[in-house]
Amino acid sequence: MLSSARHADVVIVGAGVAGLSAAHQLTSAGVTVTVLEAAPGVGGRMATELVDGFRLDRIGQLLNTSYPELRRTPGLAALTLRPFSPGVLVHSEGRYLRAGDIRSVRGTRGARGALNAARALAGAPRTPLGEAFDQARLATALARLAATPPRRLLARPELPALDALYARGFPARTVSGVLRPLLAALLCDPELSTSSRVADLVLRGFARGRLCVPEGGAAALPELLAASLPPGTVHTGVRVTEASINSVSTEEHGRFSCRSVLLATGARTAAALLPGLRVPSFRPVTVLHHTAPTAPSREPALLLDADGVGPVAYTSVMSEVDPSRAPDGRALITSVVLGRPPADLDRRARAHLAALYGTATGDWELLGLHHDPEAVPAMPPPHDPRRAVRLLAGLYVCGDHRDTATVQGALFSGRRAARAVLRDFGIQPGYGALPLASAAA
Repeated sequence: MLSSARHADVVIVGAGVAGLSAAHQLTSAGVTVTVLEAAPGVGGRMATELVDGFRLDRIGQLLNTSYPELRRTPGLAALTLRPFSPGVLVHSEGRYLRAGDIRSVRGTRGARGALNAARALAGAPRTPLGEAFDQARLATALARLAATPPRRLLARPELPALDALYARGFPARTVSGVLRPLLAALLCDPELSTSSRVADLVLRGFARGRLCVPEGGAAALPELLAASLPPGTVHTGVRVTEASINSVSTEEHGRFSCRSVLLATGARTAAALLPGLRVPSFRPVTVLHHTAPTAPSREPALLLDADGVGPVAYTSVMSEVDPSRAPDGRALITSVVLGRPPADLDRRARAHLAALYGTATGDWELLGLHHDPEAVPAMPPPHDPRRAVRLLAGLYVCGDHRDTATVQGALFSGRRAARAVLRDFGIQPGYGALPLASAAA
């Protein structure tokens, strides 16, 4: 198969979600494509490990049902999303607060309707995370953010995300008790030094949809993309050593000629192939997977820590969110640690999880621990979420390091790169929305 694929219109280096997204856009327009991936499988960081019947993601990045690219990308019509409970569950001072569920506000029309809904929410009892009216004010702010076009968010003054929250007048307890742990989870940034424009985009997506995961593990998304490409398009175990505008050289299979090359690797690998490309700093992420004799919670909620007394930023009983990730009758608890993990991580994480779930964790079994020091590209201000994908005619680059460091950003950067290729080929691209299955109740 490789000998018959020595020439294609476009060679894509990397079979992560950005490269596979671009491949779909190009093949849909009639362009011949060869995708070369150095790893033995597709997906890049969106990998899932099978251990004793459990499906364990190697990175705990969250998706959202509001992501437009999940519907626009050809090949994802059969993707099933497993949503968390609406909003998030925040733990502070031994108590829980459900935050971010703005369905009652989102269903209103106009600012007056949002204010009336906020006043209704203000009848809730006081919590350790702030006065009831503070919660109502947050719900109203999220509702307004949900209705704001992205172009307006990208035109706002840019600050570090944490500074922007205080500059907008949110009370300190709302910031520390809800917004900081929520944005830390969505951005994988516990310090909230990310650009406020990116934070606004992420919060807008959160307000418009439901946090979710792909059914069957994170790898289900790239595997579905790869399987729905024309047979023989994707080749794994092929390491590219050089790239130019009309060919790539590989370690194992010689030279592949083409009309254009698209680099869809991580930022560091792309810079190794094209010296001069900027390599961003990165945010480390560690994912722990435990199993327990009984599930500590029967709710498919995303549980955030607002106190900062332990290493876990957020956790969930993943077997309640997506039952396909655990054998029948077994509980899978997935927890995420942001930043550099402590040396005795499992012991400290168990103690923290005992406090978060209010149950003993001594009999929990550690199934997997995955640390990635370069899990997510950092996005401090100034950050351009639409970095150029066309370097010159015949040479292009895409990935989450060219957009926002989310699955949405990776998919969208692949689409942007494909459109740039098609323009240079003199082809007018056309894309339509696709249906997307959801397991929402």
